[in-house]
Amino acid sequence: MQATSHPIATEDNVATFQLTSYHFGSPGAGKKVYIQASLHADEVPAMLVAHVLRRELERLEREGRIKGEIILVPAANPIGLSQVVHGAPFGRYDLATGTNFNRFYKHVAGELKESLKGKLGPDPDANVALIREHARRAVADWRTETPTQDLKKTLLGMAIDADIMLDLHCDNEAVLHLYTGTPLAEQVKPLAALLGAHATLLARESGGEPFDEACSRLWWDLASHFGPDTPIPMACIGVTVELRGEMDVRYELAEKDAQGLLQYLALQGVLDIARAPLPALIAEPTPLEGVEPLAAPHAGVLVFLKRLGERVQANEAVADIVNPVSGQVSTLRASHAGILFASTAHRHLLRGMHVCKIAGGAPFRSGSLLGS
Repeated sequence: MQATSHPIATEDNVATFQLTSYHFGSPGAGKKVYIQASLHADEVPAMLVAHVLRRELERLEREGRIKGEIILVPAANPIGLSQVVHGAPFGRYDLATGTNFNRFYKHVAGELKESLKGKLGPDPDANVALIREHARRAVADWRTETPTQDLKKTLLGMAIDADIMLDLHCDNEAVLHLYTGTPLAEQVKPLAALLGAHATLLARESGGEPFDEACSRLWWDLASHFGPDTPIPMACIGVTVELRGEMDVRYELAEKDAQGLLQYLALQGVLDIARAPLPALIAEPTPLEGVEPLAAPHAGVLVFLKRLGERVQANEAVADIVNPVSGQVSTLRASHAGILFASTAHRHLLRGMHVCKIAGGAPFRSGSLLGS
């Protein structure tokens, strides 16, 4: 294992930060895997999973069982980890700019459509190698203006040419679920089965340029642009893994999740370990356009009538909002059938605040599909 320190925001007379990455295996010896944890710095379960992964990868490297290159970033957001407001961690948004740490990554496909013009040919492997070369250069040329952009550039620079990119997050309260690109659905199904995901949410473009799409969407964007006569494989399996809720920080869960990730890497030929039987898939992938968010119609106490992971039918009651002063009680109902997979952890809400999300099988939304 090699530890690498990446200085972030090194300007004199201001706070500086240090990002650490751990490198296992040998570059060029096989597939490249990039795993990062807690890009939203207050989503703590991912860091505990990364701790377990580091322990296991150190052992596997000593035993010569890593058949490629693995980069692990166990705490991907030192800026967010330093942000505490009146005693409360604040790691989702950059306090300096208000920007979500998982939005607005450089999408290099636009540049590559120009720089690769006339250079790709009939050999898909050669095309992949050339696209990765141009993608690395495009990220290196990203002219950043803030410390948070420096961080984003550093992370993307390590991940942009990966075969597999796993971005470990969690929701406020949730069952385990995944976000990935529609063209990657079949490649991600085994990961969903191994982790026990209750939803796998698919989109060709979810909006906001999140990290996973900065790594993977360029492949289907370029394939569409250059057409069928120029073979371009879907060469990066980019997945955002939502490890349940913020309070689900337990050793047994971290061990289970880490083993599921390691099994997926074994399935992908990156690790030489004993393979466990592939579990049955809990839920088939569904479109991100089919996720129904429910919001509070007025202020009050939130009382759930359904549990996370339960299936909800159309027009079925999901939760009540109880105003203890006026006595008003409003029942929230699902417009579409689906799985209740994520919710707020708050139990008193103001009008318009987020209540929960239900993953349905039929698309009905458009535009920007992710939350803020």
